[in-house]
Amino acid sequence: MNQFVKITLNSGREGSLLRHHPWIFSGAIKSVEGNPVDGQTVEIFTIDRQWMARGSYSSKSQIRVRILSFNLDEHVDQDLIKNRIAGAIALRKDIADLAGTNAYRLIFAESDGLPGVIVDRYDDFLVCQFLSAGAEYWKDEIVSQLKAQWPCSGIFERSDSDSRLKEGYQDSVMTLTGDAPPPLIPIKEGPLHFLVDVYNGHKTGFYLDQRQNRALLMKYAENKEVLNAFSYTGGFGIAASVGKSFHVTNVDTSQETLDLARQNFQLNEADMDNIEFIQEDVFNLLRTFRDSRRQFDLIVLDPPKFVASASQLSGGTRGYKDINLLAFKLLRPGGILITFSCSGYVKPDLFQKIVADAAIDAGREAYVLEYLSQGPDHPVALNFPEGLYLKGMVCRVN
Repeated sequence: MNQFVKITLNSGREGSLLRHHPWIFSGAIKSVEGNPVDGQTVEIFTIDRQWMARGSYSSKSQIRVRILSFNLDEHVDQDLIKNRIAGAIALRKDIADLAGTNAYRLIFAESDGLPGVIVDRYDDFLVCQFLSAGAEYWKDEIVSQLKAQWPCSGIFERSDSDSRLKEGYQDSVMTLTGDAPPPLIPIKEGPLHFLVDVYNGHKTGFYLDQRQNRALLMKYAENKEVLNAFSYTGGFGIAASVGKSFHVTNVDTSQETLDLARQNFQLNEADMDNIEFIQEDVFNLLRTFRDSRRQFDLIVLDPPKFVASASQLSGGTRGYKDINLLAFKLLRPGGILITFSCSGYVKPDLFQKIVADAAIDAGREAYVLEYLSQGPDHPVALNFPEGLYLKGMVCRVN
């Protein structure tokens, strides 16, 4: 049995815990009594010996403790894991728009009370990420409870994120139980169909957080010439095609993802004469289009994370401004820009300022038609605003 470990906070550092924020950073800790192993449950006290919470310890991460309970009478054990998974599943069953899809996020880490745990459903397979010391410590129990509460063909692990490395763990990609997933898993989102590579694809294989935004794009796409930048495996481009766009140009640096995008367009019975695939750096190609005066009616910018840490904020904001400025210059009068940032360090108000400055520098007047975010299967707990990472806008130029 693990020994009791008491962590005492520095004076005045309990404020975030009073607001039930689930992270304790190393600088907030005055002392550690005991010798905890990574992932072990520790008890948190103020400097005047008031109990505050219990959570999982990590010796290597700047986030030294991730809170699992603020209830003194709630123990961190198998029952807690069971109940948190049951609660996450129940929440998804109450989300109406998930009835039309067989792919969505089943567990969203801190927002579902299981810090560092990601579980995505792809048809009859679950794909997991265990990204914190606590998640790794409880991995076997989490997998056991998933098997019991969500019968499926197999559970696959894709723990190959930088977040895991910061916790001191190596990548882990393997089948955990049941059958191994096929090379490509077919999924559907209403009228849209996709093939997903959970072995090599971004994140756990697909950008599930953009499901609602792909559906929204369809209402803007009819008879439009569309540029789908950072196209990955075609998600937004396919939504535009199904939405009766005139022409779709998909741009990505990876030929492998473009090849899968082509399969996805064919799966959706697109008119391939009106679909274009370009392997190129998006920044370079946008400049080429600008210089050649090529224009579009609708442009989608869904870039990868430009800001992964506070130190990258300045450079990342310049990158966001650059691509948005170029996109504004490529839009025909009355054109639509649908633009996103998935960088958590770029807050919604900052992102709007970046896009607004880009429009001004491009000499365009624009206004926001809609604000966009991640789908409800990626819920944002009120005590954990960091759970809101995806922000976007639908902008129209005059």
